[in-house]
Amino acid sequence: MSVDGTAATLPLPVPNDRRALVAIDLGAESCRVSLLRWLEQGPRIQLVHRFANHAVERADGLRWDLGMILEGLYAGLRQCAEIATEGVRSIAVDGWAVDYVRLDDQGTAIADPFCYRDERTVAAEPVLHERLSAERMREITGLQLLRINSVYQMFADDVEKKKHCWLNLPEYVLHRLGGRAVSERTNATHTQMVGLDGEWSSEIFGVLGQTIADAPPIVPPGTDIGKVQGELAMLPAFENTRLIAPACHDTASAIAAIPDPGDDWAYISSGTWSLVGAQLEAPVNSAAAREENFTNLGGVDGTICFHKNVNGMWLLRQCIESWSAKGTTLDLPVLVEASTAFGPREYVLDVDDPDLMLQGHMPERINAQLRRRGLAELSVDVKDAAEMASFLFYSLAARYAHVLHSVAEITGKRFRRLYLMGGGSQNEFLNRLTAEATGLEVLRAGTECSTLGNFAVQLATLEKTGETVSRPACVWAARLANAQQG
Repeated sequence: MSVDGTAATLPLPVPNDRRALVAIDLGAESCRVSLLRWLEQGPRIQLVHRFANHAVERADGLRWDLGMILEGLYAGLRQCAEIATEGVRSIAVDGWAVDYVRLDDQGTAIADPFCYRDERTVAAEPVLHERLSAERMREITGLQLLRINSVYQMFADDVEKKKHCWLNLPEYVLHRLGGRAVSERTNATHTQMVGLDGEWSSEIFGVLGQTIADAPPIVPPGTDIGKVQGELAMLPAFENTRLIAPACHDTASAIAAIPDPGDDWAYISSGTWSLVGAQLEAPVNSAAAREENFTNLGGVDGTICFHKNVNGMWLLRQCIESWSAKGTTLDLPVLVEASTAFGPREYVLDVDDPDLMLQGHMPERINAQLRRRGLAELSVDVKDAAEMASFLFYSLAARYAHVLHSVAEITGKRFRRLYLMGGGSQNEFLNRLTAEATGLEVLRAGTECSTLGNFAVQLATLEKTGETVSRPACVWAARLANAQQG
């Protein structure tokens, strides 16, 4: 997608080194391995391998199947090696934030990592804040206070686990491929353990009972951290392949892919979560920002991703899972189309109710909130699924509008355009409701923006001369927007 007058309309120069690039995107619902090649007809981005991912409930908590994830990624990389006979120049990994892997002295995972939705942090959050107040935490970090953040998970870890160093998931994958252990800046800020000065906070580490010496060094997006080693390095395509830490936080990668050099746009990364906000040149941690619980996360090229987490398509997907458990299969596009038949109610759901961030029984959780508020409940019968879906879409659009109004008031920005990214951007009904609620021109930036941003940061790194970046990542992203998809 491009906007008239932006760099997206410019041709993409062909690098002197025409080996392929690989982007790995780790998703909470699916993981993807994509290839960027320089063909005669122009650059081509190809999704090589996609596989499903989901957290598994076990006796010791809700965890990710790390072995399954790595097996899928290695399968995708081997396919890339078969396709890209010209060789692979670099690999970069982005993914969801906050979850991490504890390592032994040999750099091997000691256990499957917890999923951020595990309920152990429900108890950990208030206990941590007895030792370090929420106000002080916010003052140090400038981050939205969310119990899913790494700091609460690490506080919940037992004493034995705290003896082990750790890496967030994207950086762990890069480390497994042969890269040195690092914490990339956009991901590090999301742990809620980094101060506004960009460094690990000794005060927070002290409360966790850990030392900064146990933490990986923070590096900026686009850092070359070594080359592929191990079994993959035996494949001709991966000979001398560099490993690059892009914007390892997938949202930061996606924002880097927005093809607009202006300053009058906002964004919504719409997926399991909806991340609603704007890109800034410097953090804003004013009283209003703290009161509204906005976050200041690291972005590409020294920017700040100023946004707020809003419960997203998780709500509908959890409803569908509940209905499916009763033996009914629902097709999402058909359900969305059927939902357009229903108009707005006099009230909307508080989509950010903490109870709605928990797994299971979502239709009943929604009605429990309505009962508490003295409002009429909705049918939880599958035959009325379209009405429930419509209610959720109107509620999300209303929440988006409220958050964007707050962003404008706090930052002083005036928005004309709103870019939608991620899988949720395919929901045209929700897009229309969002345009109506916000009064902004709504543009779809695409469903795989994290991949595009991942490639853009790789190119900005590989094509720089000395310490000078020839083109910033946003320019490469805008030009990559014209690459043939396949």
